[in-house]
Amino acid sequence: MTEENILERLKRRVAVPRGSRIIVGIGDDCAIFRPRGGREDLLFTTDLLIEGVHFERATHAPAVVGRKALVRGLSDIAAMGGDPLFCLLSLGLPEWAGRGWVERFYNGLLKCAKEAGVILAGGDLARTDRVMCDIVVAGSVPKGRALRRDGAKPGEAIYISGRLGGSALGLATKRGRAWQRHRRPEARLALGRYLREKLKATAAMDLSDGLSLDLRRLCLASNVSAEIEAPPTFPGATLEQALHGGEDYELLFTVRPGTRVPARFQNLQLSRIGVIRRGSAGRVVLNGRPLAPLGYDHFRGS
Repeated sequence: MTEENILERLKRRVAVPRGSRIIVGIGDDCAIFRPRGGREDLLFTTDLLIEGVHFERATHAPAVVGRKALVRGLSDIAAMGGDPLFCLLSLGLPEWAGRGWVERFYNGLLKCAKEAGVILAGGDLARTDRVMCDIVVAGSVPKGRALRRDGAKPGEAIYISGRLGGSALGLATKRGRAWQRHRRPEARLALGRYLREKLKATAAMDLSDGLSLDLRRLCLASNVSAEIEAPPTFPGATLEQALHGGEDYELLFTVRPGTRVPARFQNLQLSRIGVIRRGSAGRVVLNGRPLAPLGYDHFRGS
């Protein structure tokens, strides 16, 4: 069983009915809702952050956990070229998490929210056996302009932002810049808007589970295959970490042939790594050889 299997079975059971104002449902970075008569589409995303799965109490300060909880949702808004509006947070707290831990957690989340222009509009609290956060982020995008996973076409170029593998390296070593990269990821909100407004990107998603798995997801959604070369790696990271390591939160995107993509955007590297091809949907080839989707999947092997 994999996450992909579960989602495909679920999508068949809850297909969006004809005429619904839900434009995109299960299977993209955000759900898209189109208000009647509005000039904007609304974006909604939700993401879990669980102690022992996504962070460890011994190595992640409460402010870091709070910030990361929000960044995970903001990254989905960025991937669709949207502007974040507000968030909701459901927080499960164990007995050991006292007033000080909770205050520092919210300090980290609210500082990140202020930087992104996001309002914490509500949520829920409960007692649990470990820290569990469920963040919901709402955003907006001009009507019909959201970047989606299903728009890539054969012949289009594949790009990524930044250098990959830093978060995986940091998790493995707990040292230096890579450790900071793991603990303090950035949501590429300005880049997402730039991809939508200026580059007219045809498809996009954030790299949360690893390039090998996330590029496969984009190709499946677009019914295409991909040929890529090795992506730029974070200093010290291995190619395996760059291909399969999760939580980089960079953006993966495609553009039409002839699009002039700058080498950098606001000091962030933008790199062409391949091209979209016709062929078996979801197939990814690295330097002429099939690339297995070995990124992070909670359910692989279960």
